[in-house]
Order: sequence, then C-alpha cells, then structure tokens
Amino acid sequence: MNCVDFDKHFESYVRQWSKENMARYKNVDAMEADIPEVYLRWLNEPCDWLSGRTPGNYFAQFDDAKFLCKWLCDYVKKKVPVPDQLLERITELGEASVPHLLDIAARKEAASEVRMTAIGLLREMERVEPMDLYISWLASGQEMDELAENGAESLKNMGGRVIEPLLKAYETASPGARECIADILCDYPEEKRVLPLLLGLMDTSKNVALIASYIAKFGDAQALPRMMQALEDPAINYLDYVEIANAVRALGGEIGEERSFEGDPYYESMKQLG
Repeated sequence: MNCVDFDKHFESYVRQWSKENMARYKNVDAMEADIPEVYLRWLNEPCDWLSGRTPGNYFAQFDDAKFLCKWLCDYVKKKVPVPDQLLERITELGEASVPHLLDIAARKEAASEVRMTAIGLLREMERVEPMDLYISWLASGQEMDELAENGAESLKNMGGRVIEPLLKAYETASPGARECIADILCDYPEEKRVLPLLLGLMDTSKNVALIASYIAKFGDAQALPRMMQALEDPAINYLDYVEIANAVRALGGEIGEERSFEGDPYYESMKQLG
C-alpha cells in the first residue's frame, strides 16, 4: 500500500505559507499562533499528491475496516508517521473495525507500536471486547511491559465488569501484576474482597509507599489499625512513612508525634532540596 507521509506534506505547506506571509507578522510567536488555522485550511484544500482529494477527507472514501487496519500496519512497518485521518476513519467505522484492531493487539509478532495504537483506538472507542486479552496479559506476564500497562489503563475504563476476572487473575499473577491489578480494583470501594488483597500487599510488596496510596484511594477505614502499625515499624524509611501517614489521614486517623528521620538517606535528600 502507498503510505503517504501527511506530516511531511504539511510541513512543506507550512514552509511555503511562512515565506508568503512572513511580512504580516511582528514575530515568530504571532505566526505560530495561526498554525492551527493554517492546518484546518490545509485539511480542506485539494492536493495533487492525493489525486485532487483533500487531506481531511482522503480516507473517507474507504469503507473496508480490514483494509484500513492493514494500511495502519503498513504505515508502522514502513516507519512512516500514521496520519491522524486514517486513525479517525478506523474509529468512525466502529463495530466493523473492532475485530481487526483486536487481531492487531493480540498479534505477538506485530510491532509494539502498532499494537499500542490498536489498544489506544479500542480504548477511544470504549470497547470492552479486549477485556479478557488485557487481563490475560496481566496474569501471565513476569514483568509489566508497556502493552500490559496500556491494557491496564483500558481496564480502568470498563466499569465493574472487570472485578470478578481481575480477582481471579490476581491469584496467579506476578508481584508486579498484582500491584497493577490492585490499582484497578481500588476504584471499587464497595467491593469488600479488595481490602484483604491490599493489606496482604503491605506485607509482601517492596513498594510500600505505592500500596499505601492505593489503600488511601480505596478509602476503607478498616485498614487503619494495619496502617498505624506500619507507622511504628522501626525499619520504615522516610518516604514510606510519609505515604503511610497520608493514608492514615485520608482514612480519618490521626498522627501522633512525628518520628525523627535524621540520617535516613531519603530524608536527608529531601532536606537538601529544601
């Protein structure tokens, strides 16, 4: 497929426009302020390089979602910037595009960039079909890679339907994945099974400050005794202490006398920063 570099053509258009209109402006900032208007004009002007069509409606002539999604893959494969107008057309086709975007997202041999793009489009379209795929990434991955993190971001927008499969996935997930799953489940304070998971992570995770922030977000005051206990841990570092103290306050608890952290490397670094 012919992967036209829309960005390159727009840059050429702007250079020509700048030469022709430079005298009208007092400075570069004033000129740059009009670039959005220039872009809109460019979108709606017929172009020889698009056989007389405008950049704004070029992809509107294509109704085959499978064809357009393959075109998207070709753009990425050839390392040509993907036109926003192509992405917009894929999302406009809605239901017809979903299975092809799912195929791209799940295709292990595909480039990470195009898989990430497919995930982003599915999230923009507010589709729930990828839910099982994203959860499988969380449950099976030894480490949280960018695909799993992007999928997790999409799961946050899918509502309560994610609770049961995430709780199941949590049982066999890696430590990093468990923290990510817990972050998503914190958005459902009515789900009582989440708090025991969070308190368990306080005992096992190396990211104590992060888990404390999740507990604060979850907002269940039943966590207070465990959080107060954590504040008294003689081995606690300054950063963990601050986040746990914040969680205690968020849950309605009170902090007694502040502990001294003189000599703690985190405390000393913060003190030097003022």
